[in-house]
Amino acid sequence: MTLERWFRRNRPTRKEDDNSPAGLWMKCDSCSAQIYRKDLVANDYLCPECGHHYRMPVEARAHLLTDPESFEPWSGEITPQDPLEFVDTESYVERIARAQKKQKRPDAILTGAGLLDGEPVALAIMDFFFAGGSMGSVVGEEIARAAERAAEEERSFIAVAASGGARMQEGALSLMQMAKTTVALESLSRKRLPFISVLTDPTTGGVTASFATLGDIIVAEPNSLIGFAGPRVIQQTIKQDLPEGFQRAEFLLKKGMLDEVVPRSQLKASLAGYIHLLRNGLKETAHAPGL
Repeated sequence: MTLERWFRRNRPTRKEDDNSPAGLWMKCDSCSAQIYRKDLVANDYLCPECGHHYRMPVEARAHLLTDPESFEPWSGEITPQDPLEFVDTESYVERIARAQKKQKRPDAILTGAGLLDGEPVALAIMDFFFAGGSMGSVVGEEIARAAERAAEEERSFIAVAASGGARMQEGALSLMQMAKTTVALESLSRKRLPFISVLTDPTTGGVTASFATLGDIIVAEPNSLIGFAGPRVIQQTIKQDLPEGFQRAEFLLKKGMLDEVVPRSQLKASLAGYIHLLRNGLKETAHAPGL
């Protein structure tokens, strides 16, 4: 941050701090620049100095990826249960209630529909701020419903993954969501509708091992951690040093797991281009012999 920019800025008042418990200013995790939090929000949660990608609230993500005032929420009608009566350091019911109060949604997912550069799309966006974006019964069900509804309404489907994996408090019920979400994507395939998977930091565990890596096109944000087990677990298991950048988006792009690494500032335009290409191409070939 230059001195000129510092003195040009209006100094914040104490009153502005009411809705920012962590303070008005923060230090960038990447370049150590001092960032005014409102600047970070206005810049789509990118560091104004170095472009470091911070995790993004799901509502902001939905508006980023859709045309103005076009997004319509679908999720929010079903809530998680506790059939296992799971208790660790606290009960599962208490843990979920706290997350629901903080994030103001039933579970770690937001689904809905909108327009992306005029094209009808459905979105499933995972909320890492809700219990680490873990995939339990509700998350899996909402993703499956969104994919099936997208097929019914002839919409392209975009899933934005941000998750620590399956939700251990739901045991095998959580693991079943891997199969459920995978099967639901078949409804899109049958209608030859595009499914684009966007991997953000982090995308791990059962989410990586299911719907998140099944997209017709798979893109990721820069430097996102993507994998099944964590790098520390892998290193301890194989007893070898891991290569530099292991499990980061750029490393996986070189290894062929991703189609593109796209900065957040270009993500909407990139997804719109893919959808226009895939849908127009599919329309042109739908009446070809043998198709």
